[in-house]
Amino acid sequence: MYSSKKLLVGRHSSKNKFYSVTICTKQRIPLFKNFENACTATRGLVYMQNKVHTICYTLMPDHLHWLFQLKDLPLADVMKQYKSITTVKINKLNCSTGPVWQQNYFEHQLRAEDDLINQARYIISNPLRAELVNDVGEYPFWDCVYLCDHELSN
Repeated sequence: MYSSKKLLVGRHSSKNKFYSVTICTKQRIPLFKNFENACTATRGLVYMQNKVHTICYTLMPDHLHWLFQLKDLPLADVMKQYKSITTVKINKLNCSTGPVWQQNYFEHQLRAEDDLINQARYIISNPLRAELVNDVGEYPFWDCVYLCDHELSN
């Protein structure tokens, strides 16, 4: 795998643009099957609200899908801050040390606001595709600013 710096060569983020990001745990360990770990990672998203405007997220057992609009910080700084605060808190909770997240992350800038609903539906439907639940409403670690679960089923 390429290093993060090589993956980001020629890329830049833009204020007020929408990004869909996927962050995986180190070695895809399912840390978020543990309820307290999942709550800690979710609280980290709330903490980031002064840095981004979250549209939706779904925290899966070994990764996070997060759709948001950047405010003032560059995307790389948002990712660094989120990973840092959640790593410190999860390590403290588990009396552990070391990285929680993979160094890299996958990102996609949405080119049109019309793509937001489709991307949000895709993100929120992840627990269904992974067969973790039969209905999105049964899954505890997701949120979306403008969709309710009955609209996602259609």
